[in-house]
Amino acid sequence: MNEYHIPVLLDEILSFLVKEKNGIYIDTTFGGGGHSLSLLNKLSNQGRVIAFDKDIDSIKKNNIIDARFNLIKTNYRFIKKIIKLFNINKVSGILADLGISSHQINSPKRGFSIRYNSLLDMRMDPDNQINAQHIINNYSYNELSNILIRFGEVKNNISKLILKHRKKKQIKYTFDLINSLNFFYKKKNKFLSKIFQSLRIEVNDEINALKDLLKNSLSILKPGGRIAVISYHSIEDRIVKTFLKTGNFNGIVPYDKYGNNLSPLILLEPRIIFSSKEEKKENNRSRSAILRIAEKKI
Repeated sequence: MNEYHIPVLLDEILSFLVKEKNGIYIDTTFGGGGHSLSLLNKLSNQGRVIAFDKDIDSIKKNNIIDARFNLIKTNYRFIKKIIKLFNINKVSGILADLGISSHQINSPKRGFSIRYNSLLDMRMDPDNQINAQHIINNYSYNELSNILIRFGEVKNNISKLILKHRKKKQIKYTFDLINSLNFFYKKKNKFLSKIFQSLRIEVNDEINALKDLLKNSLSILKPGGRIAVISYHSIEDRIVKTFLKTGNFNGIVPYDKYGNNLSPLILLEPRIIFSSKEEKKENNRSRSAILRIAEKKI
């Protein structure tokens, strides 16, 4: 299982998230199952873990056989709707390990990586109709510029190069896209990764899905319940930080007329929780991991 995806910040997650060993916990991003399995091992016989993943490869790779465990193929933005199907209204904890899994980025055919020449796909859920190839070849200049700036913080005028190239020939493969840019930077791979990140976020509607997850999580967490979110870039982390601190996406802390803070959550650790030096050596993906954990007020 670890070969598929090594769970990030596992010790910290188990330490902060699991408050009730008899509780119900949701792993919104099953991946290789490392977090789910460890949560089950931490819980009592009365505890329960419900896991989600929209990638059919993750579902097929699951080898957890436990009466306390359920795995559902769905987008985590539907968390509130799905748990109602299990006649569950409130849960003790929610975990979200955002971004792309090691398996996805290391799969040559998925189109997530700049290392392989594959079809521009980038769909986490293969059932989605829109892929990266569609976006690259059909989005307007303004639409492309917007996602590159918003989701990759790429301010260079890359959209013009893409439009110029696609007029001559359709951009179908990852190397077609890379070659169409025709630039030379000292940190070329880092720059290309930002472009691929932008496309991936757009293809999978990741920002809106994250906001849906956070809003729905707030309504299904029981008082004293906890939510842990691992993000991997500043765009996600700003959203998570703002919501966990204020309970909204405007960044405005609500107060009553007496000056009492009405934010529904309390940050358990005001500072970012990073992986240890040892973990960073063992798991490269953990180097950019940012963990934030909050508890719903009683």
